[in-house]
Amino acid sequence: MAPNADDRTTGDIAASIPVAPTRRLVIVGGGFAGLYLAKKLGSANLQIVLLDRNNFHTFQPLLYQVATAMLEPESVANAFRNIFQGQKNFHFRMVDVLRIDPGSKGVVTSAGRLGYDYLVIATGAATNFFGMQDMAKHAFVMKEISQSIAIRQQIFRNLEKALMTAEPTERERLMNIVIVGGGPTGIELAGAIGELKKFILPEDYPELDFRGMRITLVEATDRLLNGMSERASRMAHEALAAFDVTFRFNTRITGYDGQTATTAGGEALPTELLIWVAGVSGAPPLGLDRARIAAGGRITVDCFNLVPEYENIFAIGDVAAMITPTTPHGHPMLAPVAIQQAENLARNLAALNLDPAVTLTPFGYKNHGLMATIGRNRAIVERKRLSFGGLPAWLAWLFVHLMSIVGFRNKLVALTNWAWNYLSYDRGMRLIISFSRNHQAHTGNTKTRTATDAPSQNAIPLTPAPPPHRLGSHRFPPGDRSTQKNFPNP
Repeated sequence: MAPNADDRTTGDIAASIPVAPTRRLVIVGGGFAGLYLAKKLGSANLQIVLLDRNNFHTFQPLLYQVATAMLEPESVANAFRNIFQGQKNFHFRMVDVLRIDPGSKGVVTSAGRLGYDYLVIATGAATNFFGMQDMAKHAFVMKEISQSIAIRQQIFRNLEKALMTAEPTERERLMNIVIVGGGPTGIELAGAIGELKKFILPEDYPELDFRGMRITLVEATDRLLNGMSERASRMAHEALAAFDVTFRFNTRITGYDGQTATTAGGEALPTELLIWVAGVSGAPPLGLDRARIAAGGRITVDCFNLVPEYENIFAIGDVAAMITPTTPHGHPMLAPVAIQQAENLARNLAALNLDPAVTLTPFGYKNHGLMATIGRNRAIVERKRLSFGGLPAWLAWLFVHLMSIVGFRNKLVALTNWAWNYLSYDRGMRLIISFSRNHQAHTGNTKTRTATDAPSQNAIPLTPAPPPHRLGSHRFPPGDRSTQKNFPNP
């Protein structure tokens, strides 16, 4: 079935991929789920094609460290072509997936249509603003490297502006930071910004009085870390209080105009930097029957991650909802769930490819525990019969995350930065980078220029233009986007 004219496809993706005598597996999304699936099938008798709008995998659990100047962006990302060097059955194409066409067993992309024998949807999750359009317009989110850089830039740009204003209320608004969401990402972000405020910013900006800078953490429930124990919640609260973080529990943000956040109780929180880490929803591509989409935008799957009523279409990771008596809302949207589902599906696909009548292995999630860090020497680790905090937990957190980063170079860069930060109380990534003329400064979810934008007739090119920045113009995010932290598989 040919794509519709409004798909605006260019190129011929099918012709760019060599014809193979084996069946073709198309994976949509290169997050944890898609990445691990492709790696586990490296020796399978399949042609594997990974589609993603970026040419790299992002290690999302450390995006908050990019946002707070602890790590370079390159240390939490690795190019797919680098990761899969030497895997002969692997092909990657950087495209936007416009829709799925199950009837003809095809995927319609920005570069044309690509057929498949097996299709795995691993498109992950998107930020959920719960219908608040002003929040979607003005708030900052932290799902992509570019968004983390935008947060970092806004922190330091606001401080530069605060230095040059004589108006106290404006200075307060520029220095204040509001974080919405008291889960692992929220507390880690608050702790990292608290460290900046306590150890680094007073040295960089001695003219500013940081006693007036407020870091406010807003949580809709009555405590932090709802997925963890009361003890973990108390430890997180105490650690953040040491950084003068203020809390708003049982509080919902109902509006944000870019300068003031408003709560359901009518309180006004002045800030020009509100970071939203309060909710996510699945990000399924177009083309599937709406009856297959469960609450929260996730695709319903059976115990083998197969989408019911579709031939050879699977979904794994955050976008998949495996609804059972023990998981009535699906599994938690965590990286280890995505990785374990990818590993189980890899075994099933390899067996299915050899024998279509084979009995598949149902998925069973093994929970290895939860962890979160709140600044140096402070972390929380919880397993079934084990819970501890402080320095031992912090060292465990460092080890687990270091081992989970993809690529030796990235591990080395991250370790070097962590060691330098720990010894010197310094963060070297405090840069405000100006975009070139065919980019727009990213504030929140502002749309950026895409390849379809027409240039001005009067535009005078001063320098050769780089490729268009493609953030924000896509139907779904590029792969599993788990935001909570817990143990990877052993």
